[in-house]
Amino acid sequence: MASIVPADACDPLKEIVTDFGCIPNDPVGFVARFYGIGLGLIGLVGLLFLIIGGYHILVSQGNPERLHAGKSYITYAIIGMLLAIFGFVFIQIVTADILKIPGFS
Repeated sequence: MASIVPADACDPLKEIVTDFGCIPNDPVGFVARFYGIGLGLIGLVGLLFLIIGGYHILVSQGNPERLHAGKSYITYAIIGMLLAIFGFVFIQIVTADILKIPGFS
């Protein structure tokens, strides 16, 4: 199977060519790359559950159980996205500002 990214597009000393693109060799770059992908995935799932919760509220027709289920979907989706965002901010503050770990600034 041919790689999507040409081999000469990556720096051979810092990155490895894979089917997913150039992956950094160093642990900091590797974690930073996939942490961003994970945050995007969490945002996508959170948006999906916001839509599902809104749908449950719209079709509840006054049924209190379905109305409560829709509100729960929305509440927990917002809480989950906030936890992910604040976790990212916390990691950035601790690693870059307080501990001054190289590669995180």
